Amino acid sequence: MPFYAYRDFLLPTYSKFVLWPAQQNEQLYMDYLDFEEPIKELKEQLQKTRDLEAETNVDMGKTIKELEKKITATQKDIFKKLTAWQRVQLSRHPQRPYTLAYIEALTEGNFIELHGDRTVGDDKAMVGGWGMLDGQSVMFVGQQKGINTKMRQYRNFGMANPEGYRKALRLMKMAEKFKKPIVCLIDTPGAFPGLEAEERGQGEAIARNLLEMAVLEVPIICIIIGEGASGGALGIGVGDKVLMLENTWYSVISPESCSSILWRSWDFKEKAAEALKLTAEDMYKNKLIDGIIKEPLGGAHNNPEEMFAIVKKEVLKHLEKLKGMDAEKRITARINKFSKMGYVKD
Repeated sequence: MPFYAYRDFLLPTYSKFVLWPAQQNEQLYMDYLDFEEPIKELKEQLQKTRDLEAETNVDMGKTIKELEKKITATQKDIFKKLTAWQRVQLSRHPQRPYTLAYIEALTEGNFIELHGDRTVGDDKAMVGGWGMLDGQSVMFVGQQKGINTKMRQYRNFGMANPEGYRKALRLMKMAEKFKKPIVCLIDTPGAFPGLEAEERGQGEAIARNLLEMAVLEVPIICIIIGEGASGGALGIGVGDKVLMLENTWYSVISPESCSSILWRSWDFKEKAAEALKLTAEDMYKNKLIDGIIKEPLGGAHNNPEEMFAIVKKEVLKHLEKLKGMDAEKRITARINKFSKMGYVKD
């Protein structure tokens, strides 16, 4: 099932409905968030104009160009002043590319998925394996949410159990054994909070990953590509370089959960999102990440192919620098970086 789900089910479906919407009637497949309504209306006008041109054979090129310019201008105006909550919404966009789509694009299909933690089983929410990135072997690890209802259930909505984190660590130790770099793609609403997960040692599994990742001798690059929630994200988030895509979030708690704790209601989620300082810009200002990766205009879901190319360029750039460093110095720098985060009050 995993191989079938990855090769024969997930990717063709993903390609058909997300990767190339411009080749189809975009309105049939693209979802729009509430603050994107002006863009949706303009695109609907554009589609109607194109349909009218096809039906009547009347040249409407000038009108089409004007609408296209207006759409671009509207997108720029909306996306230059996004709130924290709007970025959270973008990070959860149903057509935003997920981990396996990034891996497929970065490795150009040269990816071998590995399974199991050698103790309990194979966690479908955590994926990983060997891939060829620009001629070099790289170990990829990340959470996979699933692209539709059936696959989300299969992937447990990207919420890993302890065996998922133990599988991730097993693969990272394998990369260390063969002296190959590691790329972690983070996208999770959190580690699975179920009773069985706690019984099998969820907290210990995440803590073990933090300890082991801090001293791995190979380069580690961690990228938040969607949601970066709590220990579920941090469990594969200790790296030499920790990067965030522009419209993602990284925090100890989601805005909804924060709102429900402080105000006993989800109605204050927007206020909570602002207070949590969870955006890429906030995280960079507070020196909790090493960089921000710009997204295509309209978000990663609006042009996945461009997003993949940008991420690939960033990964290769950082890998080249990290591979040139002495392993001991790299580990020391990694530990020092995380040790400086926050402060202790006597």
